[in-house]
Order: sequence, then C-alpha cells, then structure tokens
Amino acid sequence: MSIAVALHLIFAVIWVGGMFFAVYVLRLAASSLEAPLRISLWDRGFKKFFPWVWASVIILPATGYYLIFNVYGGFSSLPIPYHLMHLLGILMILIFLHLWFAPYARFKKAVSAEDFPEAGKHLNTIRIFVTSNLYIGIANSMIGASGKYWM
Repeated sequence: MSIAVALHLIFAVIWVGGMFFAVYVLRLAASSLEAPLRISLWDRGFKKFFPWVWASVIILPATGYYLIFNVYGGFSSLPIPYHLMHLLGILMILIFLHLWFAPYARFKKAVSAEDFPEAGKHLNTIRIFVTSNLYIGIANSMIGASGKYWM
C-alpha cells in the first residue's frame, strides 16, 4: 500500500507542479520573446513535459484503483472525499486527452509548418485547458491532503 500511495503522490505532484510551472512561470517568462522563439520554447517544453503527463495519466488511475479495491474493498465503502478525487481525476484525464488530440495536435502541425500565428492561437487554447486542469488538480490535491479529516 505504501508504494501505491507514494507513486500516486509523486505523479500527482509532477503533473500539478508541472502545470503550475507552465502557467505561472514559463508563460510569464516567455511572454517577452518574439513569436518564433516563444513557440519553439513551448514546443520543446511540451515534448519534455507531456511524457510525464502520460505517465501520470497511467500511474494515477492504476494506483488509485489499486487503493480503492485493495484498501477500501471497492467503491461502495470508499469515503466521499475519495469519490470526489476519482471524479476530478477522470475529468483531468479527459481534459488532457482532448488537449493532446485536438489543440496540441494542431499546435504541432502549425509549428512544423512554421506558421507561428496559428501555433500561437493553439498555444492560447492549450493555456486555457492547462490552467483549468491546474485548478482542478489543486482542488484534487487539497481533497487528497485533507480528505481523511472530513470523516
């Protein structure tokens, strides 16, 4: 159980922390760069960060379901805060999948074509989804950290 909890926590921190860095650090630091350089920076950043998000998208549900079924005996005896975490986690994954297959795919295509205005448009859409997921992830982290005190 301790390994599952540790992995769950580590990959939640990686995903949420990475989104915080992207929204509140890299975005602001890159805003003064010319479009080709800014877009190129984001393209390289996404290529380094998104494999970690994919790992999180796999490991978080795997460890979460392990805990649900092996510690709590299934959903019927799961405390309400953990039902909320489950719901928010599924929502975060769905938002990421949409981001990956729609605006990020269009962003990559525009970057390959060196169409920086178009890439910038998709980068802004990505920002909206990442920011939304960041706030959901922060709420989920707060539930995870305080959930046992609700009971």
